[in-house]
Amino acid sequence: SCKYAIRAVLYLAVYANVDNKLGVTDIAEALEVPKHFLAKILQQLSRDHLIMSVKGPNGGFYLDEENTNLPLYDIVKSIDGTEAFNSCILGLPVCSSENPCPLHVQAFSFRDGLLYQLENQSIEEMATRIERKNLKI
Repeated sequence: SCKYAIRAVLYLAVYANVDNKLGVTDIAEALEVPKHFLAKILQQLSRDHLIMSVKGPNGGFYLDEENTNLPLYDIVKSIDGTEAFNSCILGLPVCSSENPCPLHVQAFSFRDGLLYQLENQSIEEMATRIERKNLKI
């Protein structure tokens, strides 16, 4: 879910704006993801004010300036929550710094690095990097 959400938000950042809103069908086809599943994700992102939504014949989804300045972490938090950054990578209930699992140190370093990137890169920064490299979202 989170991967679809990130891709959808980045797609909106690159291809949509207040004058060019995109519908669920257009986004789902472009990203090659299930339309109904994506619709639920977009509704959640809209409820959390991470994307803008307008109903009606000229409606659709887009990002405003406030949305584009949000960190990527907000998307992850909206869809998957923060558990992935706090729980044991092996799913052990007793893993901690005092009682580490066999992968604790490696997972901790990886998660901290990923968390830092997600918290410190805005949607706009990532969308710009994707556009510059001409990557398919």
